[in-house]
Amino acid sequence: MTFSISRLVTPVAAIGQGLLAAYVWRFGNPGPIPMHFGLDGTVDRYGDRTEAVMLIAGMMVLSLIVGLMIDASARMPEAGEARRRGLAIAKGLGVVVPCLVSALMAGLALSMKPTALVSGHSVSIVLFGLFAVVGAVMGKVPPNAFVGVRTAWSLSSRLAWDRSNRLAGRLFLGFGLIGMAASLALPQRLAMPILIGGVLIIAGLSIFESWRVWRSDPDRRAV
Repeated sequence: MTFSISRLVTPVAAIGQGLLAAYVWRFGNPGPIPMHFGLDGTVDRYGDRTEAVMLIAGMMVLSLIVGLMIDASARMPEAGEARRRGLAIAKGLGVVVPCLVSALMAGLALSMKPTALVSGHSVSIVLFGLFAVVGAVMGKVPPNAFVGVRTAWSLSSRLAWDRSNRLAGRLFLGFGLIGMAASLALPQRLAMPILIGGVLIIAGLSIFESWRVWRSDPDRRAV
């Protein structure tokens, strides 16, 4: 996604979420609506239609803030083409994720049986799927101030940046896909600890890779 195209993301996301909030306010169920989930993926708090609308509106504001901040950063004179590409990807993730949260909340608020939508393994499957999507784009992100394995070593060596982010992308993609399949067989109470543990391990391996490659890069800058 080029940055010129990504400029459309912010207004489209804001308008879409605003319309979604209005629709939920008019046609959503009064409640109870699942609002919070425990580490085992089960619902541990319920709310009403008003709270659902407020959450969607909050996600709309978050999308606007992220989008406008990235737009401002891309317009700076020192922002080169590579930086703009990285910002476009960062903007896509930073705006689309709140939109997905809004869509999930709207689905719960508009459903006649909202608990059925979040029963079983659906929550863990969605979370693992989100990491798979992040992994699919992470290895293609150029150095930027928002997304990626941003360590002192990766920011001081383009080779370290490329390899550490490529590793993180592949690991997150594989972890997400395997996790989605495994969620169907694993007990729900194990899914969240496995997800959190996997993310921490991948983050540690990616940070180590940035340091390892930086050490062997003859073009590295001192840290």
